Amino acid sequence: MTALTATIADTPTGVPTARQLRTHLRKARSRHHDHSLGDVLGDAYVIVLFVGMYGWFAVSASRDLLDSPTVGQAEPGVRWWLAVAALLAGAGLAWRGLRALGPLLVTPATQSWATSAPVDRRAWLAPRFVLLLIGAAASTAALGVAVAALGGVSDPGALGWAAAAGAGWGAAALALSVVAQSSRAGRRWPTLVGAVPLVAAAVITGAVVLVGGLGDALPRPTTTPTIALFAVAVPLVGLGTVLAVRALPRVDRATLTTGAQFANAASTAMILLDPSLLAGLVESRRWRRVGKVRSSRFRPGPGWWALLQADVRRLRRHPSAVLIWAALIGVQYAAALAMPGLAGAAQVVFAYLAVDRLTGGLRSISRSPGLRRALGGSDNLLRGIHVVVPAVGAALWWLLTVPTVGPGPAWLAPTLALGVVAAAFRAGTRPPIDYGGATVNTPFGMVPVDLLRQGSRGPALLAVLVLVQLFLG
Repeated sequence: MTALTATIADTPTGVPTARQLRTHLRKARSRHHDHSLGDVLGDAYVIVLFVGMYGWFAVSASRDLLDSPTVGQAEPGVRWWLAVAALLAGAGLAWRGLRALGPLLVTPATQSWATSAPVDRRAWLAPRFVLLLIGAAASTAALGVAVAALGGVSDPGALGWAAAAGAGWGAAALALSVVAQSSRAGRRWPTLVGAVPLVAAAVITGAVVLVGGLGDALPRPTTTPTIALFAVAVPLVGLGTVLAVRALPRVDRATLTTGAQFANAASTAMILLDPSLLAGLVESRRWRRVGKVRSSRFRPGPGWWALLQADVRRLRRHPSAVLIWAALIGVQYAAALAMPGLAGAAQVVFAYLAVDRLTGGLRSISRSPGLRRALGGSDNLLRGIHVVVPAVGAALWWLLTVPTVGPGPAWLAPTLALGVVAAAFRAGTRPPIDYGGATVNTPFGMVPVDLLRQGSRGPALLAVLVLVQLFLG
């Protein structure tokens, strides 16, 4: 702080520029670590090599899987249009992720000592914005190449145009998300930008499923419009970058630190193998966005009846859970058309994902001993009441997706449906992770067996159900 005060005093205006402040902080950090530039470049090389090698292996394995007799052959137009729908849905979800992350973010220390000081906000955030823009363009360019290669494209020119189109749209999305981060409260265009690709994906999927149900298929275009996509992305990148640079001074401290909380929770959940850390933050944000609700009386009855009504009312105030539950029905029908041989396995996996969206009350009860003591009754009774809604949702979801799978033993479908409910129940009632369990020394290093066992509670049973369906379905 003494050196920083001296820097401020040496400037004519009494306030250091953003470059001076960054230079001072860089020198201060260099005194606390001994990593050279070569070490940093070596780590970057290893990461790029790892992503490229295993990414290309994943693309090759996925392409071989789609062409294998196990998956089953589908009409080329069906897979093409469903791939377009998947890309649009991924774009919508990526936009929501950018909005949740920021994308511009700062650490709490930077918020206290830099963004709260009278430093030029645009000059301070501009280098971060440039790095994010380059990173978004590079990552989406690699994604464009992977998607084109997965579709069977091997011409270098076509792969180059796919990379250019991906880089352009990724950079445009990043720039526009920065503009959305600086927008004042009440503007709805950021929400519409995220909703349009999701709605388009749902429309395309519905059209493919409807036409496929009639015994036909949508025709596949003769050429992939990568050049047109790149031509549309170029002006969007220019316009978005100009608007983002102009909007940098309006990015306030609240939005900068909100993204940092989300990033810290995501990194901590990944390191500790505990997704509940991130899920808790997301859930608390969602309920804060609800803000004010209209209260109403419960219907008279015993205590378990009131708790069941409260669990149902939770879904009414969280409509996205029901929306995802319904959307996964269309996804199951689309998967049955694109991969007929894996329709049964996909039904088990998507049923688990759909039921998991209905277990909010079960997770809240299981993770709060104080709430259980306040409600009264035994723990098994409280958990049993809150498993009714997921069980009903699983039964209804399974009945609606029965036409997507072939006939099997009469006992198999009810058994798999009950197994899905049991897997969701085990995942929802998982206790806090204990990090003091046993580890095993293997040729690949120390493996925390007990930690993996706790984290796989629920998904492990789901894997068994998938194997049962594959061998007996």
